[in-house]
Amino acid sequence: MTLLNTTVPRILGACFYYPPHSDGVQRLILTLPELADLFPWPDADAVRKACSSIHQIDPESLVYDYSILFEGQGVMPAPPWSSVYLERENLLMGESTLAYRDFLASQGMVTDTQNPEPDDHFGLMLMAFAYLIEADKPESAARLISEYLLPWAERYLELVKQTETEQPFYPVLADVATVYLSRLKEQMNLQVSPAVLHL
Repeated sequence: MTLLNTTVPRILGACFYYPPHSDGVQRLILTLPELADLFPWPDADAVRKACSSIHQIDPESLVYDYSILFEGQGVMPAPPWSSVYLERENLLMGESTLAYRDFLASQGMVTDTQNPEPDDHFGLMLMAFAYLIEADKPESAARLISEYLLPWAERYLELVKQTETEQPFYPVLADVATVYLSRLKEQMNLQVSPAVLHL
């Protein structure tokens, strides 16, 4: 069990990013209770219990919740992009997104211009963090977390937890992600870049 195990951010990132009925996420959902054994959680039993409470939910029953949270069916209660929180007008692809994109480019992580999804999506950021750890770039991974993710993630995850969903899957996943990021911050001794949030 290691602090910088990349399995945890990969699984959390994928579950927050990809549709629940996609083949990859369906398989990942079944493995959620194993997260408790892959990271030095402050309370591994609580994480195991939380993940066990949602790992047998039928992925098809999550389609509506995914649509509400990630596709913008109506007003999005918890937009998953940093720029919505960091930009005064709550716009996508603002200056904060471009700064993050420049950071990714400096790490050799070229964005897919065929994909209209902004790079600053919560799930994509977790997966980028995992990539940097795997590429043996711990300083860059720490910078991604402290400068680009942590300044807004707590607010985002709080909004996910407050959203009235048909299933508890995403709010519980937000609880687990909150504990994960808090532990990373503490154990890596990260100084979070101050930010004014607009949402």
